[in-house]
Amino acid sequence: MSSFRSHTCGELRKSHVGETVRLSGWVHRKRDHGGLLFIDLRDNYGLTQLVFDPDRAAAFGLAEKVRSEYVVSIEGKVVARSAETVNPNLPTGDIEIAVSGMEVLSEAQDLPLPVFGEPDYPEDIRLTYRFLDLRRETLHRNILLRSKIIASIRRRMTEAGFNEFQTPILTASSPEGARDFLVPSRIHPGKFYALPQAPQQFKQLIMVAGFDRYFQIAPCFRDEDARADRSPGEFYQLDVEMSFVNQDDVFSAIEPVLHGLFVEFAGDRKVSPYPFIRIPYAESMRKYGSDKPDLRNPIEMQNVTDHFRGSGFKVFAGMIEKDSKVEVWAIPAPGGGNRAFCDRMNSWAQGEGQPGLGYIFFREEAGALEGAGPVAKNIGTERTEAIRTQLGLKAGDAVFFVAGQPGKFASFAGQARTRVGTELGLVEEGVFKFCWIVDFPMYEWNEDEKKIDFSHNPFSMPNYPLDRFLALGKDEADEILGITAFQYDIVCNGVELSSGAIRNHKPDVMYKAFEIAGYDKSVVETKFGGMLNAFKFGAPPHGGLAPGVDRMVMLLAGVENLREVTMFPMNQQAQDLLMQAPSEVEPKQLKELHIRLALPLEKKKEG
Repeated sequence: MSSFRSHTCGELRKSHVGETVRLSGWVHRKRDHGGLLFIDLRDNYGLTQLVFDPDRAAAFGLAEKVRSEYVVSIEGKVVARSAETVNPNLPTGDIEIAVSGMEVLSEAQDLPLPVFGEPDYPEDIRLTYRFLDLRRETLHRNILLRSKIIASIRRRMTEAGFNEFQTPILTASSPEGARDFLVPSRIHPGKFYALPQAPQQFKQLIMVAGFDRYFQIAPCFRDEDARADRSPGEFYQLDVEMSFVNQDDVFSAIEPVLHGLFVEFAGDRKVSPYPFIRIPYAESMRKYGSDKPDLRNPIEMQNVTDHFRGSGFKVFAGMIEKDSKVEVWAIPAPGGGNRAFCDRMNSWAQGEGQPGLGYIFFREEAGALEGAGPVAKNIGTERTEAIRTQLGLKAGDAVFFVAGQPGKFASFAGQARTRVGTELGLVEEGVFKFCWIVDFPMYEWNEDEKKIDFSHNPFSMPNYPLDRFLALGKDEADEILGITAFQYDIVCNGVELSSGAIRNHKPDVMYKAFEIAGYDKSVVETKFGGMLNAFKFGAPPHGGLAPGVDRMVMLLAGVENLREVTMFPMNQQAQDLLMQAPSEVEPKQLKELHIRLALPLEKKKEG
């Protein structure tokens, strides 16, 4: 028997009754029940109830003195609980330990953060005392879940024929993307390494080197503001790259991995079967107002512009007549057919900085179905009925309208769709719904600079005949803006898990892609010379993606913030409150690095 424990606090069952055991752990909770003392002892594996009898004076006296989070070691006999005291919610709930001896291994001061009960507590306290926060059952369980998910990913990727390789952490600064974290070089004064925003160039070079199927649980570093679905500073992704593949090959390789992973950890939640549905980007924006649609919400928007063209609803009719790019989109609201809900949605829209939401709600009057509300009154019965028929609505339903140039209102329309689905309880619970968003536009028009720009990833292969692509002229803007790329996102329940692409591995196509966006050959060679040089020595067609590990764990844990599935996260200001980072360093260190600080001047206090 170990000097500290013969079993863990989650291990003992009825079959152990009568055995003498030794356990060690933290005092989770202490209760006094008429002379007997009860302590729930906790370790990484679970809880076991301890019983202290006054007849065993030494152990009982010590038990009276211990407090929450003391670390103790006990010895005693496993006894069966009486029928009325069995705890069916606890794996060890059929037994308890009659303690014969106890040793205090470590005392605990008054806690700044309670562990038992997990009451809400300010984030700054939780992060400053993260080691206490991590003792709490829910967070502790989430972190263990994260470990199991990562182990499963590694196993599944290896079984699928992928090899895990590690790429450098100290690398060159990236000319594109988010801000880099820079690391000064001591032996090369005035020069800096950068922490990788992603192993993008390295994983492509691995393909050029002939390794075919690569993956890595890769740390990525980006100096950007925090969001609920992205930790500031660093995050982890399942980085994947494959050679001699097209888009379908990438999908076929990754779908079984993601589907199997989610099935393994979904519990009683359903997972959409693969192959996952594919939705072109343009269709996703029109139907859902988002390129990361939550398909649990059944609402699909539709274009109803023609029903308002020349109608008596002058606000929309006038916009349509004045600008050929104006469209009117309808957001169906099954079950929302009452004035109170429609007015509530209208008020919400105004709170979002919009002029409001036009609406029609449908009701049955004297045995006839009719549309009600100002919009229905102005466009008339025939147009109202045509809208209802197109959308498949019935009595008790409603429809909301947004109008303008879709590029400007699509995001708001998507928010309104989400709001309607949530308010009316239409969002399906207990399911993970995956989809691929494909055919992203390769280029977009930059209105500020009056030029064509890349709209997504400049290193993707255009989904366009390459001979025609290479022949495009600058005056063929309409054709250029219609080009899509082999770029794709994997989305689950409205969360973008990953972007990916089939890479542009042909130097002539890469030069042309950048030329269209206004970059001459010398600029491309200066910024991306390493990659271009590699491609000139025989590069296979290749592609990949990088699903976010943190986001997958967040979905499977059923939480909405990455800090609930990250061991030691930073706060919203990118500070590590536990380790007090970032922090000042000694002048000697700066001198060794040939760095002189030029801090911003403090604002003068107004007198």
